[in-house]
Amino acid sequence: MLPYRDYGPTVVATQPVKNGDPERGLSRVASVAVLIGIIAAIVAAAAVWLVLTDPVTLANAVDTGEISPLVRQLAEVIYNAISGLLDYL
Repeated sequence: MLPYRDYGPTVVATQPVKNGDPERGLSRVASVAVLIGIIAAIVAAAAVWLVLTDPVTLANAVDTGEISPLVRQLAEVIYNAISGLLDYL
């Protein structure tokens, strides 16, 4: 016969534990996904604009592997677009 082992008191849950509203969490995930999508669209539009208006910067970045001038130009394009939009408003 096997020896008796006491594993301590048994806990019985009377009601399930809720960790908040699941729809609220889904709403946050959707909001973050939309925000990431908007930022990605802005960066993509700026990259296309830069390719059309200043292809030499892109060619140099691809040729040398140095992306800092390309990032600097992208930031400048986005800044000018936002600045122009705020001036318009």
